[in-house]
Amino acid sequence: MLTLDGTHLEGGGQILRLAVAVSAISGIPVTVTRIRQNRKNPGLAPQHIAAVLAAAGTCDAEYTGLHPGSSEITFTPGSIRRADLLIDPGTAGSIPLILQAWLPIALRAGGSITVTGGTEVAWSPTIDYLDRLLAPVLRRAGASIDIEVLERGYYPRGGGRVHVRVEPARPGPITVPKDERECGIVSCSAGLPKHVVERQAAAARELIERDLGLSCTTTLDPREGGGGIGSSITVWSGAKGAVALGRRGLPAEEVGRAAAQALVEECRSPGTVDIHLADQLLVYLACYGGEYSTHTLSMHAQTACWLFAEFGYHIMCRKNGTMEFSA
Repeated sequence: MLTLDGTHLEGGGQILRLAVAVSAISGIPVTVTRIRQNRKNPGLAPQHIAAVLAAAGTCDAEYTGLHPGSSEITFTPGSIRRADLLIDPGTAGSIPLILQAWLPIALRAGGSITVTGGTEVAWSPTIDYLDRLLAPVLRRAGASIDIEVLERGYYPRGGGRVHVRVEPARPGPITVPKDERECGIVSCSAGLPKHVVERQAAAARELIERDLGLSCTTTLDPREGGGGIGSSITVWSGAKGAVALGRRGLPAEEVGRAAAQALVEECRSPGTVDIHLADQLLVYLACYGGEYSTHTLSMHAQTACWLFAEFGYHIMCRKNGTMEFSA
């Protein structure tokens, strides 16, 4: 039984999600101690429990300590199998973060998952970021991933629903072309007038075209219903992206410009992927090999590389004008 200190380096929910995913893939049981003890609300929250349940459902894992506020869990995986899961944390917890624990395992045997919660949540990638940035890199390597947003859901009510289906695959090495420049915008909302997504997208497009000289494909997704009211925007160029969330009192134009400006900064920085995608791809790099680069070694990336090494997966991190990751 491998034991991991949940306060190491970044010390957040990332350690828990990656620990159960890699445990299932490697077959090595794991205990995670002192879970999120440095956070304002330490221990397990509903979305962390949901992530463990999603991972467990792919491999008939046995576990202990899985309750709100728990500071320690054990996770003993069985054999990975195809499964069709329904996961609902009962909150506006981030659906993309729950998927981070499930997807690396599900790629082995295939299956599907329908998750309820928040599709766009603070301190988390949007579901469109997963669909338009992470998934294309994995598809290029040979993965079969289909993501359908059934309902948008925003904090604090949530109510979003996402269905993801994957087919069994053994992807090749993770690679990202340096010259890929396809640019896109997804502007979305729930329970707000359509002009909100139009204004977000227009402001983002204007800034991107002016500062990067790129023409963007724009998708507008205003939803009338949904459990939570809100708006968000995801922008990308190649494998570099950025997101922004709307909030009461913040003009839609400011939301669009915030995402676009973050993208401009990423595109002007060295590397083939943005700093957040670099973090999210590491588990697949550990499993399938490959290489890519970004501009900065984030604390999330340092934490992930430490965790993989504990399981026997070693990723090389080289500073050579850019941060280069390879395995």
